[in-house]
Amino acid sequence: MTVQDTHQADRTGFAEEWRRWRDAHERWLADPHGFLAVTSLRWLDAEPARFPDAPGAWSATADGVEVRLDEGEELTVDGVAVHGTYRFGILAERASVYAEAGDAVIEVAKRGGHHIVRPRHPDSALLAAHVPAPAYEPDPRWVRTGRYLPYGTPRAVTVGAAVEGLQHVYDAPGQVEFEVDGATHRLTAFNGSAPGSLLVLFTDATSGVTTYAANRTLAVGAPDAEGRVRLDFNRATNLPCAYTDLATCPLPPAENRLPVAVEAGEKIPHERLAAR
Repeated sequence: MTVQDTHQADRTGFAEEWRRWRDAHERWLADPHGFLAVTSLRWLDAEPARFPDAPGAWSATADGVEVRLDEGEELTVDGVAVHGTYRFGILAERASVYAEAGDAVIEVAKRGGHHIVRPRHPDSALLAAHVPAPAYEPDPRWVRTGRYLPYGTPRAVTVGAAVEGLQHVYDAPGQVEFEVDGATHRLTAFNGSAPGSLLVLFTDATSGVTTYAANRTLAVGAPDAEGRVRLDFNRATNLPCAYTDLATCPLPPAENRLPVAVEAGEKIPHERLAAR
């Protein structure tokens, strides 16, 4: 096998691995109770309120979220059927709990200090009409080896949200540094879902042109013993707010607005392109 053949085989394997990852990502996105199934976003206060897509009258006070179910109404929480008045209690910021209502799931959550209810119905119009977002073809150039620069102690970082007037506060353990075309860039990183992993929110010169204007997100594995990290921008994905106005997604910190065009990862979803 020639050097050229080996290089082509490497690129082919890289593309196949990316497509397997993307297929898995799309299966997650198309979950019948995922965020594409959300049918409304309800902000709760002390006055009980009923909604057409969820049973019960919902309210929130200093003691947390409460639902009052009329006769004939039922929710299932942790596998147990509940009737009458049920209290979900005080939720932590960014926490969500779920109750079943027939084939629907009712998300009860706290975002930006506010309690919300988001019913999720598997027959939602958005989910039914969804097709995978367009994406750049995978390119090894956009796999960058970077360096993790931890802070002495995590820093609280306040960012805006897709919902006007809402703010999110995240603990940032440090930054990741990497180079593109000889220029060095740093991005503030938040904690990822797996222990030690990181999550980066960013925009770049493609934002609002070929990619979603508000944000994209990139999962970064835990740094190795030398502090190296792998940033595969081919796996940059849209957040829920790229698909629906019923999301409260965070916006990137100001320093995470890259001046370069990151021509990798997911592009503007068809749902937003159709609205232009």
